[in-house]
Amino acid sequence: MPDATTTTPAPLVPHVRRLSGLMLRERVVEGLLLLAAVFSIFITSGIVFILVNESRPFFRTVNPIEFLTGGEWTPQFADPKFGILPLVAGTLSTTLVALLVAMPVGTIIAIWLSEFAPAKVREVVKPLLELLAAVPTVVYGFFAITLVSPVMQQVYAWVISFFPSLKENYPELPLFNVLSAGIVMGLMIVPYVCSLSEDAMRAVPMILREGSFGMGANRTTTALRVVFPAAFSGVAAAYTLAISRAVGETMIVAIAAGNQPTLTANPLQPAQTITAFIVQASMGDLPHDDIGYQSIFAAGLTLFVMTLGFNLLGAALRRRYRQAY
Repeated sequence: MPDATTTTPAPLVPHVRRLSGLMLRERVVEGLLLLAAVFSIFITSGIVFILVNESRPFFRTVNPIEFLTGGEWTPQFADPKFGILPLVAGTLSTTLVALLVAMPVGTIIAIWLSEFAPAKVREVVKPLLELLAAVPTVVYGFFAITLVSPVMQQVYAWVISFFPSLKENYPELPLFNVLSAGIVMGLMIVPYVCSLSEDAMRAVPMILREGSFGMGANRTTTALRVVFPAAFSGVAAAYTLAISRAVGETMIVAIAAGNQPTLTANPLQPAQTITAFIVQASMGDLPHDDIGYQSIFAAGLTLFVMTLGFNLLGAALRRRYRQAY
């Protein structure tokens, strides 16, 4: 008779084969995911290498301290100046205006969708909001200069009629300005803030809401003092994505912000962002060994470092609030 300890019973053979097939498929999927992760790291490393390598000739000619602290940016003039501060100021100004629009509006909509809106309304409103992210940014740019800027000019004229002292320093609002570009950019990134924040709030366990209701809190108090703090790590991720999206926006600021590299924090004035300069310079016929062409990569490297800094800050906030809750 065959040894029972060394022979697999016949009914178990199909199950063993099925289990082996599942393990094989799982290993294949794990390998594909690892390959995707390695590929993304490879692409990021390639971008960093190109930016650094192409920026080296630029920084051999231009002092990095002068580049980071200079207040004039005229790389294509006869007497070129390479102070990146005007572009950084324009980038931060438009980003700040956009965030002042997107963060409160997106967060309020997310709280309403998560805690107050009926299920049927949520199923309709949320996809409609997410459609805004699919609109081409060039459309937003022309929307800014054809509708938002003229309206802002009328509002500004009405305001200075009550405060004549403003007219001495700022007689009129230019058609191309940081404020209009930032407002439209903020409307564009509202879906990013709203969608991710709402998903984070919906993921908060229901037991926290029930405990708050059991303590006598109403829905508004529960939403603001229980659900929102518990979901803040996800909300911080939405804010980080919104910041990165605003910093890297190109067409809206290239069309509506004015493309004038002036060192100013006044949102009523024209300005140029780093991305708008890259677009403007890339459309010209600059030889590859020209310092004006090399300045494109130096500006791109600066933008990459800024975006990386914002992402690291967002990661630190997410980690801190995830541990707290």
